[in-house]
Amino acid sequence: MGQSRTNSGPAEDLLIELDRDAGVPLHRQIEASIRASIRAGRLRAGASLPPTRTLAAGLGVSRGVVVEAYQQLVAEGYLASRSGGYTQVAASMPPAAADADSTGQPAARSVGFRVDFGYGRTDVSQFPRPAWLRSVRTVLTTTPNDRFAYLDGRGVPELRQALCDYLNRVRGTLAVPGNVVICNGYGQGIALLIQVLARRGARRIALEDPSSDDDARVLAGAAGLEVVGIPVGPDGVQVDALHRADADAVVLTPSHQWPTGGVLSAAARAEVIGWARRRGAIVVEDDYDAEYRYDRSPVGAMQGLAPDHVVYCGTASKTLAPGLRLGWMVVPAPLVADVAAAKLLADRGSSVIDQLTFADFLGRGEFDRHLRRMRPVYRRRRDALLDALRTHLPDLRPAGIAAGQHVVAWLPPDLDEAAVVAAAARHGLGIQGVGPFRIAGAGPGGLIFGYAILSESAIAEGVALLATAIREVRGS
Repeated sequence: MGQSRTNSGPAEDLLIELDRDAGVPLHRQIEASIRASIRAGRLRAGASLPPTRTLAAGLGVSRGVVVEAYQQLVAEGYLASRSGGYTQVAASMPPAAADADSTGQPAARSVGFRVDFGYGRTDVSQFPRPAWLRSVRTVLTTTPNDRFAYLDGRGVPELRQALCDYLNRVRGTLAVPGNVVICNGYGQGIALLIQVLARRGARRIALEDPSSDDDARVLAGAAGLEVVGIPVGPDGVQVDALHRADADAVVLTPSHQWPTGGVLSAAARAEVIGWARRRGAIVVEDDYDAEYRYDRSPVGAMQGLAPDHVVYCGTASKTLAPGLRLGWMVVPAPLVADVAAAKLLADRGSSVIDQLTFADFLGRGEFDRHLRRMRPVYRRRRDALLDALRTHLPDLRPAGIAAGQHVVAWLPPDLDEAAVVAAAARHGLGIQGVGPFRIAGAGPGGLIFGYAILSESAIAEGVALLATAIREVRGS
């Protein structure tokens, strides 16, 4: 026995207590102890475990006992074997199921869900590390020294140009480098915009209803703006309600409404733009996942129709990884200076190396290649979800299935949304309803299925768990 270590090299000691009188096989006790340490955070992701011979000698057991324990934890996804014979804590943990304690009996409580349909997650295990590393090396070996100093609040020129080339080609924008502002993801971008709009006299902001509750809604209230919800139908926001809202700005997800998945029609887009021009209002276009489409043609960005009234917002969070903290806005010319000044005041600018790396990554065509590789991956997961719903829950009505990384399924009238969500949790399934994201608080019940990080087998298991939970709610 020794002290637990989490350094990057191979550890020599690991705290494991064995009870040879417990009647539980020693390899099971070792498994349970390591598993509990990982779940409790005592062993961090990437931490190296002692070599099997070293741990076996320290515990007074045969090497085969430790090998068997390690192999089981590798199979469960808690550990990963590395070149050179090292064994490390896996970078991503498996879904938490009912654990076993040192006696081999089920633990009193489980952590997490067997399957979690949480939304807004990207499969970061697919991040294109070799291609990104090539771009990092290029940046570090070729970038002039002056690029590493403080720069314009809009961001480095190379990335602003590369983004314009990409967005104009793929999303149909009319972007120019001088109107692009780089930010740390959509959250910071919308915060900067709301600050600027409030200072320029805006009093009311319209949001889709339902819509996300963790960005514009919270930030607008904090800035003193009144928030008004605009109902969403099967094809996106209901424009007639927008006309009655008396708003100074509206935040839309027109290419794939979050969470219902509707696409704003060409006629409705033209009507929204007409509204903005008549009122001198701003349309904030959150283009959060338009790159992932499966059963439809591309839908162009609204910014290309009215660059003088639309702020286009994009991010690498859904396409590459949220940890990059890279986002961008294409801002109407009269607002650029104010938004760039707000960015400088917030943090003196985003990481120059990350910006230059992404610019090189875009310019080499690596971003396009990554998206082409990921679309069929997400499509297979989406198809697995739809197949499972048809098999187990045919009375649920999926919507917004043609694009994105989530699906909404509307519930039949006899099912209460909150009761279904609660029953699902009791059966080890994590899923959220649409209700908490409504502004007015009324509307049909629905469930949000995020499928981006789940395997096809996990998706099938999750829907089967949901079917069991729904049978419980119905009392059958």
